[in-house]
Amino acid sequence: MNSSSRFYVARLAGTSVFDPLGDPVGRVRDVVLSPHARGARAVGMVVEVPGKRRVFLPITRITSIDAGQVIISGILNVRRFEKRSAELLAIGDLLDRTVTLTDGSGEATVEDMALDENRHGDWELSKLYIRRRKRSGSSLAKLMGGRGETLTVSLDEVTGLFGTQAEQSAALLLASYEDLKPADLGEIFQEIDPKRRLELAAELSDDRLADVLEELPEDTRVEMVTALEAARAADVLEEMNPDDAADLVQELPEGVAQRLLALMEPEEAEDVRRLMAYDEYTAGGMMTTEPLIVAPETPVAHCLAMISREELSPAHASTVHVCRSPLETPTGRLLGIVHFQHLLRERPDRPVGEIVDSDRHDLAPTALLHDVTREMATYNLVSLPVCDAEGRLLGAVTVDDVLDHVLPEDWREQDEQPTITGQIDLSEIARRMDEDSSDDDAREG
Repeated sequence: MNSSSRFYVARLAGTSVFDPLGDPVGRVRDVVLSPHARGARAVGMVVEVPGKRRVFLPITRITSIDAGQVIISGILNVRRFEKRSAELLAIGDLLDRTVTLTDGSGEATVEDMALDENRHGDWELSKLYIRRRKRSGSSLAKLMGGRGETLTVSLDEVTGLFGTQAEQSAALLLASYEDLKPADLGEIFQEIDPKRRLELAAELSDDRLADVLEELPEDTRVEMVTALEAARAADVLEEMNPDDAADLVQELPEGVAQRLLALMEPEEAEDVRRLMAYDEYTAGGMMTTEPLIVAPETPVAHCLAMISREELSPAHASTVHVCRSPLETPTGRLLGIVHFQHLLRERPDRPVGEIVDSDRHDLAPTALLHDVTREMATYNLVSLPVCDAEGRLLGAVTVDDVLDHVLPEDWREQDEQPTITGQIDLSEIARRMDEDSSDDDAREG
């Protein structure tokens, strides 16, 4: 291997990985270690490739490790990385771990670790860069500005590195994941053990945890919510999209569900209860009760400001619903909708009621999933309003809600994702659902 004979793990994190032609293939996120009697050796690296997917790179495939680059031979296997029971992650498991110095001088925290290449070409964990634990009131602590001194030690100078002591700081681990989207962070939550999952959840803000829960399989999110303190769980439910919160509450044991609903803000709980009244595979069960709603006199500029909010998904931001008062669901009569592209073509001061598309396509809350998909496919829509018999807006179904119900229930847990060529054809999905419905009718007959 043509490279320097030592590298530090924390410094390597984020380093670009290149193939033999010099093309970037991903970034290093961690080093996989295999402990043994004398220490640990590196067996590979966790590399994040485009799409935020984390894959395993065997150490034998690495031809060079230098400052700012890791060069590999061949191509990466894109199977999602899964840590084996006998393996440890240098950053994920060992960084910030507390160790005890064998000279009796106290405890220290691991801030980095060095791996050296031996004469056999193996990378062995050789040195630890540690920081002594602060001793209250000591002169040295005061000189260090309240922080302990740092030093580099060999593995035999400390104990507890691979022991069963307290886990590393969850806050530090989350800091390495702060740039991840909720779906990618949710994938990581599925890979770690339940105890670790709860430690990370405790460090997340309510809205961030809500986003992650929406991306987890049913059994995992039920396990997490029931393990949280009831008050925290209720706060997190309030931050979730009402339709996702309703789906989650329905999955919980009855006693837990009712207790959490009682702890939620009355308005938020009422939205969830309203959605729970509908079957999951109907427009009412899939809709959000918080679409973008404005009065007809609202200027175009205000509507554009509403759809530009960062927290809105593209599907929710695609459509503004123009209604009579009240402007919270269930609203007054729905006058029509305006798509964001139409807003971009109009004067900022023009009232949105003058450009409303009154020839709208709306659904009853009892409309079945195959009716929703057919309507979206026929008119090339990404959002559909849901109205009651009096024409009052109850909510809106978006294409992402539909896909969540069309895909297999365990799609988030599948390691191998199918290769998709071209775009998803909703009309084909609708056709197949109609065929399934016909088959079901035939069986019942």
